[in-house]
Amino acid sequence: MKESSKIRRVTLKVSTNEKWVLFGIVAAEPDYKLSLALNRRLGISLRNTRPLTIHDENESELMYSRFSNSSNSSGLVCELTSNHSGKNYLIRKLKNIDFFLLVHDFYEETDPETILSILRETGTITAVFKIDPDIIKDRNLKYLINRI
Repeated sequence: MKESSKIRRVTLKVSTNEKWVLFGIVAAEPDYKLSLALNRRLGISLRNTRPLTIHDENESELMYSRFSNSSNSSGLVCELTSNHSGKNYLIRKLKNIDFFLLVHDFYEETDPETILSILRETGTITAVFKIDPDIIKDRNLKYLINRI
């Protein structure tokens, strides 16, 4: 006689909130110090994750450091990605940018301009810019945006 197995249902939570914003950060500090400063200022918990790895035209492997957090009480889901891998850049047209901060799944109360002003007040950040990805035509931009 066959034993009947129970069917287990798994419910996936899919975010229908497709709001996101991309910031370009100029900072002289290393990535881990910047992530700690962002954790304190934004109330998030960025942690070092697997680096973003891509291959260039010469089939060389380029690795860009990445820090991310999952949803927390602040409602912000963030990903901090370096723009530098040695002498190579993830987004070549933005060589003056050191890091990209992708913020998504934020609540209605959280305004991107508020996040921008908090970032500008952070001591380790020299400059911060809100980046419109529609203006930048770079093939590597998909590695930042498609991670949502």
